[in-house]
Amino acid sequence: MGTLEQALERLLELHPGDELGRMLQSPGLKAAGRFYAFTTRHDLVVKLPAARVTELIAGGAGRACDPRGGHPMRQWVRLTPADEHACVAYLQEARDFVTGEERR
Repeated sequence: MGTLEQALERLLELHPGDELGRMLQSPGLKAAGRFYAFTTRHDLVVKLPAARVTELIAGGAGRACDPRGGHPMRQWVRLTPADEHACVAYLQEARDFVTGEERR
């Protein structure tokens, strides 16, 4: 099992009420019926406030999420976290955003 899959499993352990689902034909996580993350072959894609997405892209940690090409999803960012700990941190941040439990 790869780092991304382990991080998804870890979030489900922390939040057993969350669900696995499919978003854009990829495995994803949702809380209260709202997706907050999904994985691609190499990336973790999370939903965050637009300002945070811009910050991550400007800082070089993230890339725009534009699955259809040419029109980026403003509240979604593609990341390649260094390890499972970083994945879990991004997943938790995204979950907090969609559930209204922001800690920032």
